[in-house]
Amino acid sequence: MVQRKTVAVQGDRLSEWGWFLAWLAVGGCLALGLAALLSVGAALIALSAVAAVLLLRKGHRNAVVGAVAGLALPLFYLAYLNRGGPGDVCHATAGGSSCTEEYAPVPFLIAGCLLFATGFVIFLVLDHRRRGTHRPRT
Repeated sequence: MVQRKTVAVQGDRLSEWGWFLAWLAVGGCLALGLAALLSVGAALIALSAVAAVLLLRKGHRNAVVGAVAGLALPLFYLAYLNRGGPGDVCHATAGGSSCTEEYAPVPFLIAGCLLFATGFVIFLVLDHRRRGTHRPRT
């Protein structure tokens, strides 16, 4: 009997993490849509809105904070793209060289880490409270 309950609890926890990852994808899609608003942004925002409605109907409510963590994904990508910056970065090509101006990657990385950590920590705190596993004060 105890083993069945343990397996059910573990499956429930995996399910909650699956919902968190789904919301992470929705947040990433929304942030990418906002960043690309003048091109494909409207379609990405609409896609994230439809996914959010579906997840709100079926999913675990605490996992919504995964969207906050998902907002960090485009910031991590921008930090990666600007990893050679700040300033002019030149690369050798077949016909000579190509130079681009890049931003400092650190602000993008810090903002992404803050958003990701905020969503992750809030999810853990809400999950901890929902389970009622907090320690009594002594």
